[in-house]
Amino acid sequence: MSGPAPDGSDVLVTIPTFNERESLPGLVTRLLAALPGLRILVVDDGSPDGTGALAETIAAVEPRVRVHHHAPRAGLGAAYVDAFRRVLDGSCDAAAGVGWIVQMDADGSHAPEELPRLLAAAPDADVVLGSRYVPGGGTEGWAWHRRLLSRAGNVYSRRALALPLHDVTGGYRCFRRAALAGLEIPTVASEGYCFQVDVAFRVHRSGLRVREVPITFVEREHGESKMSGEVVREALWRITSWAVRDRVRRRRARPRR
Repeated sequence: MSGPAPDGSDVLVTIPTFNERESLPGLVTRLLAALPGLRILVVDDGSPDGTGALAETIAAVEPRVRVHHHAPRAGLGAAYVDAFRRVLDGSCDAAAGVGWIVQMDADGSHAPEELPRLLAAAPDADVVLGSRYVPGGGTEGWAWHRRLLSRAGNVYSRRALALPLHDVTGGYRCFRRAALAGLEIPTVASEGYCFQVDVAFRVHRSGLRVREVPITFVEREHGESKMSGEVVREALWRITSWAVRDRVRRRRARPRR
């Protein structure tokens, strides 16, 4: 299979936003400098700081940018589900002719300059994951407890769901359009960051070809982290329930002696 066009003209980057007014303009500028041909879909989650209005201002003068206003504060997972649904069903005009869909954070923690390297791994993959936990990957600016929480959550998710991936909680990912369509994204119910684990689990069960490319995750310069105790509890509960159901399913599928 072929990979993305060198200038990114068949690539759409989806960026959910919630109170990202300070970081969004710079992120858009850096993305378009990294791959001038790509298109950007900003999915604003009802930001009270005016991020949605700012995104509309940017889109008014930049034809490569589109904006979708999602239901107020429905959560990261719901914003991605809505964005991907619009891309796949053709209701987003920016998705016309797109072969690759990228997801990334709006707070600057995912470097746009690394996107060409992720897409370079695409020709022999259905999904490319930007990974903090493969050789060459890492994090910058995190306190020790944040690193510990991320590592622990990643290890628990991998082991509970038997995932042969190094970074299942990261949010910098590239999907071949046909592969994304096969993941039944509209049925994803995860509201917080366990959306990333949910999709990784679906990717693995679907037998898609996955490449992990090292990235450096940089702590945000503006705004506040969306991570909270409620988000962690949701992830723990959902991942555990998926693991139990998957084990039951596999046990029932074993041939009886």
